[in-house]
Amino acid sequence: MRTRYVLLAVGVAVLVLLPAYGGNYLVRFGTFLCMYAALALGWNVIGGVTGYPSFATAAFFGAGAYAGALLQVAHTPMPLAWAGAVVFVAAASAVVGIMILRLRGHYFAVGSIALVEVARLVASSWSDLTGGGMGLNVPILPGGPEYAGMVFLYSMFAVAAAAFAAGLWIEHGKLGFALRCIQQNEDAADMVGVNTTACKIAAFVLSAVFAGATGAVYASWTAYLDPSDAFSILLTLKVPVMAMLGGAGTVLGPIVGVVVFQAMEELLWSNFLEMHHAILGLMIVGLIFFLPGGLLSLGAHRRRAPARATSREVPAE
Repeated sequence: MRTRYVLLAVGVAVLVLLPAYGGNYLVRFGTFLCMYAALALGWNVIGGVTGYPSFATAAFFGAGAYAGALLQVAHTPMPLAWAGAVVFVAAASAVVGIMILRLRGHYFAVGSIALVEVARLVASSWSDLTGGGMGLNVPILPGGPEYAGMVFLYSMFAVAAAAFAAGLWIEHGKLGFALRCIQQNEDAADMVGVNTTACKIAAFVLSAVFAGATGAVYASWTAYLDPSDAFSILLTLKVPVMAMLGGAGTVLGPIVGVVVFQAMEELLWSNFLEMHHAILGLMIVGLIFFLPGGLLSLGAHRRRAPARATSREVPAE
């Protein structure tokens, strides 16, 4: 475990130094890594720890993106626009959570993915506010591309760091214990005194808040939004896959999954442009099918193997 956190610290140091030593491509790649890490860590709260298969990530990502963009168009300073987007997403997700968290299992999964389509249709139809299919232009950050790249890399990193800190807090706190009880047996958790409704809503809101914050930063970074990009079905499918690839329900698993997934995607994009989605899909399905506990479970299997071998040894008399 200590080795994992040392590697994480090294990775953080590399990300922090990218604007000074890396080119625009590496800064962009690092920004995407931080963006997906924040999304995967946020999804992990509801999907990995609580065990509710949420596909609503893109709905709250897009809501945060449009809320932040519209506030900036209204001449709100960028940091305040991001804060306003987070407040809006938190309030909206609490209301939605009260309704949708009555569902369980496949019904919840279908309901959550329906949120993405509903949000996309609303953004497409409400052209007076969102620009509809023509999209919405967001004020460009002054200072040049290198300065903007540094600002958005560090901003995405800050969101990812906050999501990681929240994951640690949940892992070692009462909320995490309650959420794991819900994952194991929700009815039994309710019977022993766990306020399952409040805990599920808290997990859902936390997950949505990090998606919304990421979306707000993304809107400022790209300086343009359209409904198909902000409420992308591909995004809402990729994020759970990343978390499960590394190890859903763990603190470090989503980060490992994001790094491996993004590295594979970049490699396949450059070498198999026409077939990279199909090849990547086969690789991910194979990894998840043969390694359901994620890549982090490899280390656990290796640690348990010597212990099992030792336990089978019969001491000489």
